[in-house]
Amino acid sequence: MAVSAAPTYAQVRQTKQDHEDKFRQLDEMLATPNDQRIASGKPGPKYWQQQTNYKIKVRLNDDDQSVSGSEIITYRNNSPHTLDYVWVRLDQNRFAKHSDDHLSQPTNSTTRMSFSALRHEKYRQEFDGGFKIAAVTGADGKPIPYTIVGTMMRIDLRRPLKPGSSARLGIKWSYKLIQSKNVPIKRSGFHRFPKDGNNIYNLGQWYPRIAGYTDNKAWNNRTFFGLGEFQTEFGTYDVEITVPADHIVAATGELKNDEEILTSAQRSRLAKARTSDRPVFIVTREEALEAQKDKSADTKTWKFRAENVRDFAFSSSRKYVWDAMGYYQEEDNRTIMAMSFYPEEGMPLWDKYSTEAIVHTLEVYSKYTFPYPYPVAQSVNSATSGMEYPMISFNPPRPTEDADGKRTYSRRTKYGLIGVIIHEVGHNYFPMIVNTPERDWFWMDEGFNTFLQGLAHREWEEGWPGNIGSPETIIPFMTSANQVPVMTDPESLIQFGANAYRKPAVAFNILRETIMGREAFDHAFKEYARRWKFKRPYPADFFRTMEDASGYDLDWFWRGWFYSTDHVDISLDKVTWGTVNTKDPDIEAAYNKARNDEVGPSQVVRRHAGDRRRVLERPELQDFYNNNDAATVLDADRDRYKSYVEGLADWERELLKTADNFYFLEFSNVGGLVMPVIVEIEYVDGEKEMRRWPASLWRRNPNTVTKLITSKKEIKSITLDPLRETADADTANNYWPRRTQRTRLELFKRRQSKSLMERAGEGTSYE
Repeated sequence: MAVSAAPTYAQVRQTKQDHEDKFRQLDEMLATPNDQRIASGKPGPKYWQQQTNYKIKVRLNDDDQSVSGSEIITYRNNSPHTLDYVWVRLDQNRFAKHSDDHLSQPTNSTTRMSFSALRHEKYRQEFDGGFKIAAVTGADGKPIPYTIVGTMMRIDLRRPLKPGSSARLGIKWSYKLIQSKNVPIKRSGFHRFPKDGNNIYNLGQWYPRIAGYTDNKAWNNRTFFGLGEFQTEFGTYDVEITVPADHIVAATGELKNDEEILTSAQRSRLAKARTSDRPVFIVTREEALEAQKDKSADTKTWKFRAENVRDFAFSSSRKYVWDAMGYYQEEDNRTIMAMSFYPEEGMPLWDKYSTEAIVHTLEVYSKYTFPYPYPVAQSVNSATSGMEYPMISFNPPRPTEDADGKRTYSRRTKYGLIGVIIHEVGHNYFPMIVNTPERDWFWMDEGFNTFLQGLAHREWEEGWPGNIGSPETIIPFMTSANQVPVMTDPESLIQFGANAYRKPAVAFNILRETIMGREAFDHAFKEYARRWKFKRPYPADFFRTMEDASGYDLDWFWRGWFYSTDHVDISLDKVTWGTVNTKDPDIEAAYNKARNDEVGPSQVVRRHAGDRRRVLERPELQDFYNNNDAATVLDADRDRYKSYVEGLADWERELLKTADNFYFLEFSNVGGLVMPVIVEIEYVDGEKEMRRWPASLWRRNPNTVTKLITSKKEIKSITLDPLRETADADTANNYWPRRTQRTRLELFKRRQSKSLMERAGEGTSYE
């Protein structure tokens, strides 16, 4: 048997230089395509996902701010795997004493702490939160074993759940609601109005939910820490919500017992709103004020049904004003009810903008993705930060009330409200319909949505304050030291707003406006949204779809913007101006003499200009070279030139005669992120011209590159990235010739601090 040494390829170096191939394909970083997710980015022929249907009865207790409920879950196993247990999300356990979320929160300082931070710490130590599980049963109503692990619960099935079969589970539970002012990033809870003692309840992640089970992750049973949100399955919800009789309830889905719940006047107004092009009050301000005067001891049960949703949320209060308007969607000939719920303290802001913002969101988002598939879209006022669920969202803020009772709102509050409604209602598309695994990849939820939100802002009005998605807005983050790549676990993000929201939004805008163009990007993005509507995509599915549908190789872009912390800083280091050497000795001699005359003699030579010269005093020292300098052209030179030209082809002789100007532009990639090179050229006659070179210009050397510009006219100046479209961090190195950087000098006067004696009012006076 012959034995030979085989080469090892474990660590491939592509060159012997210090070279990083920023255009290497992402194949080794992305999941291998299979029958569930094929290489084009589409769901494969064997794609599957689980289905979970819920029947829930829940009671909201206004006296002690708690909820109690029971649910029947029908879980269908569409996977090819046999399951011995199911995992259930208990997100409210984040607020249990000694939860991992609380115990893993570091303290940032040993000397300073904000009042709100200390309040939060004390509240978490004292608050008895989290689910209290009363029973877990099987289809026969008999108990089955379960184990709680932090924010997750494993239910051990009596019999293995085979592919294609279903299991029926029952859970009874209760928990105390958190007061929203006491906890940051709460997702749900209650807000109390001290003036009248009434509450607004916003309930999200409020019931035990089956966790996602997927082809490439199996059970998504990771602990909930508050940032990475959730991953669940689509299904049908039948939910009965029992609340005080004077409450108004907004919820995922459609109200099914409106004749029992609403007055005839309210039903009439709701019917009118369906065909109205302006919001119609279903519950007026006057009715809301009357309802909150006394607290009813009776209850009502609101019944809702929601189909093909991945979650269910609701809100309840006796303080709610309710307005609604129908939005006719031409693509599928349906009317969607856009509705807003808010306390009268939200006026005169919510009644003017909330429902209009909902409709605007549906119009814009549907244009870039798919028609909105649900029957309702709702915005509910909340004291928490904005939060989204299917068909319903919780949104701040409200106007400010002065001491005299007059309400005003700032410019920031106005656009903040419209913006947060657009953002949270927009989340219906991502991740509520395109079922993004947001607990794994936060940017697939927030990044897509922030990108579309920016488009909706610009379509709301010209001059919208702020500039979501504009490249210059992300420069401070991308040049900061305290950052991690976009492809980072949500709970490990350092600056999650910049990392998961703004940077991906800027990246998508750059793709759309600069790299791919609107037509190619919009087609590919819509294709991605439609492919994965009501399905669960992962990053590789998005990356592959964008390339498959557009024809653009974008692996270099994903690598730089999503897998690295490089930033954009391309420098125009040097410009060399040249013309063709004609080879004609007479022309070249004159050219060289003119160049030398331009430079002139050095200072040393100039200062010796009047000195005595020996060759002038002794003429016999002069010879041929004293009368013929280096620019002298001999007949022999002319003969050689003539012979040279005769040996050229016709096209070569034409090139030798060209009078074009040649400019060699030398660029360096200071920031490390390869990007297209875009320059604006200004000629001496005042004309301007844009030239664009693709990012592939850097493929052989990602550090430096030289590009040639040929022009019949002389160039006056060159500006790199003139429209600020690439997020270039340092514009000082973007100009040839270099420009003076202007600043504004602020003068200040040092303030003399007072001594202890002065502050005490002590001292000696002298007449």
